[in-house]
Amino acid sequence: MQQHLGRQVGVGKVDVSLVDGKVVIYPKEDSHFDPVAIFKAVYDSGVSVTEMTITANGELLDDPAKGTVFRIASNEVFEVKPNVISEQWMRQAGSGKNIKLRGLLYKKPSGRVKRKAPETFPLEILEVLN
Repeated sequence: MQQHLGRQVGVGKVDVSLVDGKVVIYPKEDSHFDPVAIFKAVYDSGVSVTEMTITANGELLDDPAKGTVFRIASNEVFEVKPNVISEQWMRQAGSGKNIKLRGLLYKKPSGRVKRKAPETFPLEILEVLN
């Protein structure tokens, strides 16, 4: 698992904890990180993804076409799933302010139904860290 994920584009380092059942992926400096590709790589290796979170610095922006988005870099933008935290941040700080956050990109649906890998990962903000 560690070697397989370490070969993915944008991945700098991979820590695997069998005890906790967690994998932590650190992106390469100045590189694009594709959660869809990472999800598919984990899934293709035969391991179920139950949850995918991200901790990152970036800007929350008001995009007329997509609503609120979180931009980490010019080529790395996540649509934000509206919730109390994202709406409160946009009201108080406004668009374009730097923010460090922890967010949920994927949570496995309940039940035993095997689902296809998602095409996109809307970001649900769990907490603001700064």
